[in-house]
Amino acid sequence: MSWFNLIKANTRKEVIELKRYLPNTIAMLVTFYCIFLGLFAGIQLIGDPGSKDLNTQFVIVNYVFWYLALIVVQDIGYQITNEATQGTLEQLYMSPLGQWKIMLSRLIALGTAHFLIVVILLLLAMLTTGQWLNIDLLTILPIFILTIVSMMGLGFIIAGMTLVLKQIGAFLQILQFILAGLVFVPLSTAPFLAFLPIVKGVDLIRATMIDGLSLADFTAFDYFSLFFNAIFYFLLGLIFFLYCERIAMKKGLLAHY
Repeated sequence: MSWFNLIKANTRKEVIELKRYLPNTIAMLVTFYCIFLGLFAGIQLIGDPGSKDLNTQFVIVNYVFWYLALIVVQDIGYQITNEATQGTLEQLYMSPLGQWKIMLSRLIALGTAHFLIVVILLLLAMLTTGQWLNIDLLTILPIFILTIVSMMGLGFIIAGMTLVLKQIGAFLQILQFILAGLVFVPLSTAPFLAFLPIVKGVDLIRATMIDGLSLADFTAFDYFSLFFNAIFYFLLGLIFFLYCERIAMKKGLLAHY
């Protein structure tokens, strides 16, 4: 019950912030929509006419996942920086649930609260281009959830780095391009990327939404790669966070910015 209340409270907090700072939320939505318009214009102007439709569909899927990856992976770092600046970071450690559980609930809340924005961006992209993708929820949802789990692992890594280093804004800016590379590069051109976080899940969802594949069409290796990605990177991120947390507590970094 305490887990449920923790996730519920953090999700409610994220939703309230999105509503209370509505101009900022709208500006964020418009910014990412404009980024998509730039990508779409590039395809129309300099893309191969014979593959414009396929390239457009490819960009639609990648772009909404890039947005989600930025939110889930990056935002937790900014939150910890704000907590440290405001002097409330140490207070979180007074919770009997433990800081890693609070961080996990925040990562879940981020994914849940911004899911609606992802849906809005997806609909706007499809309306703008006239390209309607295959929305097979029975296939997409389990793959989507496991992909989010691997994103949470990366989020834990960012959270751990922020606990120790406090200010990692420049690194987070570089991370935007790294995440774009993970999301936009197709596995057909670089198969080894299947073992990196996020990549396999996005590739399977692309196959579902663009090629119309279902769960029955994927191979055992596809499922193994997806599960391995989710479990390995989540555990790696959690272990890294706990290690950084121990360093921060030993050096007394939680009490000040």
